[in-house]
Amino acid sequence: MFLKIKSKIDSQLQSYIASIDKTYHLSSLSPLLFNSIKEFISRDGKRVRPILFCIGYLGFTKKPAPGLYRSAISLELLHDFLLVHDDIIDKSKTRRGLPSMHALLNNYLSKYKKIKFSGSDLTIVAGDVMYAMALDAFLAIKENPGRKELALKKLISAALFTASGEFIELLLSIKPIEKIGKDEIYKIYDYKTANYTFSSPLTMGATLAGAGKNEIKKLFDYGIYLGRAFQIKDDIIGIFCRESEIGKSNLTDIKEEKKTLLIWYAYNNACKKDKVIIKKILSGKSIKSKDLRQIRRIIKNSGALDYAKQEIKNLIKKAQNLIDNLPIASLYRKTLDEFCKKILVINN
Repeated sequence: MFLKIKSKIDSQLQSYIASIDKTYHLSSLSPLLFNSIKEFISRDGKRVRPILFCIGYLGFTKKPAPGLYRSAISLELLHDFLLVHDDIIDKSKTRRGLPSMHALLNNYLSKYKKIKFSGSDLTIVAGDVMYAMALDAFLAIKENPGRKELALKKLISAALFTASGEFIELLLSIKPIEKIGKDEIYKIYDYKTANYTFSSPLTMGATLAGAGKNEIKKLFDYGIYLGRAFQIKDDIIGIFCRESEIGKSNLTDIKEEKKTLLIWYAYNNACKKDKVIIKKILSGKSIKSKDLRQIRRIIKNSGALDYAKQEIKNLIKKAQNLIDNLPIASLYRKTLDEFCKKILVINN
């Protein structure tokens, strides 16, 4: 079922590009702006957020309202807006296996001499346009106005808390690893990932469908646990998978001194020599493949990889205990379970 939902979302993304141009004439205002956004949002992706939005809605409604799938892509557009800004902050050259937007725009600007702005500057503005598009797309659903307003507030809240999480994470990179606690890491995970990837999409959909406050609360907490598990999995993939598999450099997190659960546990359980190596690598200006190999070794030898995998299992179990008694339609309960298992599986 979730593949069917994804297909409808992908279709809506393409039709929305045409409709937004018809309404706002973006291709006439700036062909470069329009084509940059069109290319980026058309890239293949998991569509986790809009799929969860649809499951949250369909699981609590008897009759789906028109505009559901157009409204769902608001979460994909919000995601894309955050990604292009993220890539600037992380100085990432690739995204989803292709050049990041600012890399493409830097290439476009390379033929001009002595300009006072960069591809990153243009990308910040393009990201702002995508955020406006996200709000525009959300309004498409023909639902109860009161519930629609509440769901829109959740979308805005997701953007606010995700940006706050990014802000806090950047500041946390300054803090020495030995002074960081597990609670600080989970705070980042909750704000930057769990809220806008799981909790907000699910509760936005359920709110639109008229689910009760108790159901909304359980769904939100369920999303937080799954979001933490998802981020831990993402941290593992970022360190141990090949660049071709993840669509971006697997040196990114180390270069940015991100204090992940893997790094935190590895440091606190490594020998004195390996602690020194971790600190040296994290503070280094030029991270190389040999540094990645050292980090991988320390993570495995310290038990951090096994610890992280067990933490994922524990979080999934907590999430499952919350949702077992939710009055969600059986088809969509099954769909939610299958989809979450698919995106949380670890192959290595």
